[in-house]
Parts: sequence; C-alpha cells; structure tokens
Amino acid sequence: MAQTFTAGDDLIFQLESGFGLLRVIAVDQRDSEAIWHLLAYEEFFPDVESAEQALAESSALHIRNPHIALTERAFERTPAARLGNRPVTDVERVAYLQWTESGGEVSDRSALLMLGIR
Repeated sequence: MAQTFTAGDDLIFQLESGFGLLRVIAVDQRDSEAIWHLLAYEEFFPDVESAEQALAESSALHIRNPHIALTERAFERTPAARLGNRPVTDVERVAYLQWTESGGEVSDRSALLMLGIR
C-alpha cells in the first residue's frame, strides 16, 4: 500500500457523484495480516473542501455503518486518501468492541462494496 494509515485517520473516497468519508477505528493483526476496522459516514460532498469542513464539525455527520472489518487485501482495494487524524472516541469504538467480543467476521470485499456503493 502506498500510504500508511492508522487509527483515527479520516479518509476520503471519490465517486462519480461526489466524495464520501471513512474513518479508521482500529487496525488489528490476525496471523500475519492486518485487519482494518472502519466507520462509514452517510453524507456525500461535492468537493474535498466541503468534506474537510464537515469533519471540522464531525458531530453533525451521520454514521452509515459503525463498523466494517476488512482484510488487508480488501482495504487496499478501497480507494481512499487521508484527510487528517483525530482521536478515536469511546462511542466510535462501541461497534468495534462488540465485533471483537463476538469473534466477528472479516470481509475480503472493499469498503465501497460492503456499503453497497459499488
């Protein structure tokens, strides 16, 4: 992967109709592969600047999916760029912790496919 991402990173991805936001909640290791834990926001934006402004007031954003667990391969197929980093909140960790306790599944499909976007 060309970029290195860490927990707390806000990521942007582009669709034909605009830009969407993802957030890295955690990165775990299972065997020798990384498991990426993402949160997806509902809103789409006409440009990167609008997305950055929305992140500045992140409490106004709506969560589309509070937790998506992806293999390293699936994460690499999710076309995203880093916008910034903020501490992960306890509220953002809830779905991840529930997944951990239940021995949750990990998907080998990209985040956009998991969200039904592509």
